[in-house]
Amino acid sequence: MLTMEKVEAASPSQPGPSLPGRIDGEDRLSRRSFLKLAGLSLGSLACARKLPQAEPVSPPPLSPTPIQVRVTTRSVFIYSEPNLKSERLGVVKRDEILSPLEEISSPYGPKYNPRWYRVEQGYLHSSHMQRVEKAHLNEVSYSIPEAGQIGEITVPFSQSMRLTKAYGWTPLYRLYFQTIHWVMSVDEGPDKAPWYRLRDELLNVDYHVPAAHVRFVQPAELAPISPDVPPSDKRIEVSLARQELSAFEGERLVLLTHISSGVPNQNSENDIPTDTPRGNFHIQLKMPSKHMGGGKLTDDPEAYELVGVPWVSFFHPTGVAFHGTYWHDNFGLKMSHGCVNMRNDEALWLYRWCNPIASHQEWERKGYGTRIKIT
Repeated sequence: MLTMEKVEAASPSQPGPSLPGRIDGEDRLSRRSFLKLAGLSLGSLACARKLPQAEPVSPPPLSPTPIQVRVTTRSVFIYSEPNLKSERLGVVKRDEILSPLEEISSPYGPKYNPRWYRVEQGYLHSSHMQRVEKAHLNEVSYSIPEAGQIGEITVPFSQSMRLTKAYGWTPLYRLYFQTIHWVMSVDEGPDKAPWYRLRDELLNVDYHVPAAHVRFVQPAELAPISPDVPPSDKRIEVSLARQELSAFEGERLVLLTHISSGVPNQNSENDIPTDTPRGNFHIQLKMPSKHMGGGKLTDDPEAYELVGVPWVSFFHPTGVAFHGTYWHDNFGLKMSHGCVNMRNDEALWLYRWCNPIASHQEWERKGYGTRIKIT
């Protein structure tokens, strides 16, 4: 059985930075893009972890092995001790890449997420730190299907560029580690090196990113999990009180993990509730990559544009979905504007496990899928 570490939920008003669960964050996830349904950094190779068939995954162990983390929000405090009540010694800013001396579980909590990183200056709470891998670049592939190929960003972040007739090469989105994008071709970039041309499925525009920053996702990585289990035997249950997701095959529990659901009564467009809806649903639409946010072309990293959100499984008419999260690592606490935030590897596991089955070549897959109960 796949089990994630258990964490006690805390109030959304908990002061100070938040912490990690298993994968995922940005501040809080807005919903406008859901309703549409539709620069160059140092790298780090991110080979997607494969989850064994019908076997859940556990959070990364606490260990002294060398790691890197990226700041995922505007700023994060450095504390004198691994305690949100201790003295604040300074701040680190969005997209700074740090190499912690160690990763610890603090006796001072918070209970829902006691994971901290010790750096030379003090301690950082993990809630808005994305764990990334050491630098490694990828070989360029020139064999790209006409319909496109999904690729994963394997560097902490990569500055994309858009070629325009009026202004030439101009900066566009900043693409983050483990985000998923549709690669359409290989072109010569602004530095004369090979760059992949990517397609923004929401706005239907093209832009480019260094080819070395992208790893192609292989078909085997999207192979269905437990395809022989009758669809009627699979079901997903979400407890909003415990901030837990469970997946069952019959009465057998195959995945248990913490999630981050919607925060009630947040400001939202069109007066749509921001808490996660309760009731019985089913998977309606699956997309390996989704641009969520305001739908603007911008190079401002503070703008609400979440490009390449991975492994999205929609289950509600207003665009509520299960999906991977790279803008926070604070699972076990409500964080979103309605969706169910998951760690990226667990969102991929769920994407492969639930119905309808989607192939690696499909931009979207519709169908009456796996049952969901949210209480």
